[in-house]
Amino acid sequence: MKTLVLVFHPDMSRSRANAALMAAAQNLPVDDDTTITVRDEYALYPDGKIDVVAEQQLIESHDRIVLQFPLYWYSSPALLKEWEDQVLAFGWAYGPDGKALEGKEITVATTAGGPESEYQPEDNGATMREVLSPYRMMARYVHAAWREPFVVFGAMELSDEALAETAKQYQAFLSA
Repeated sequence: MKTLVLVFHPDMSRSRANAALMAAAQNLPVDDDTTITVRDEYALYPDGKIDVVAEQQLIESHDRIVLQFPLYWYSSPALLKEWEDQVLAFGWAYGPDGKALEGKEITVATTAGGPESEYQPEDNGATMREVLSPYRMMARYVHAAWREPFVVFGAMELSDEALAETAKQYQAFLSA
């Protein structure tokens, strides 16, 4: 399987968890049947001007697309939303002739500062599944298969050992 990991973190130099996940993806052993491409979208597009054609070509050449980002205010960093608006274009990703993502797999890898216990209806009013539902709905809309996400809770509080274990779990997630 050819996997494309698109990392959307506005300041990777200040990230522990997303930096560790990105490094784990970059260091994932590959073979003839498995390839992985990792892209730091904020490093590629610091001005927010996305190369739509290049992004669409990458998607077309991969089987699985992973959107990796830190959760900010129950949402994604701004560049991911801009990426969706620009790259997932009518006539390419959806619409009568938009079939570019049909049959591909889409998933999310996200980090949340709070513990899993905060993502309950009685606490913040929503589960993590509900918070990430726009991505599940986007996958459905573009006729892609949705894969349950990889979520890291309490990301800011992880010990070095826990973060290393999380990175290994991420590699297993990407390999499955």
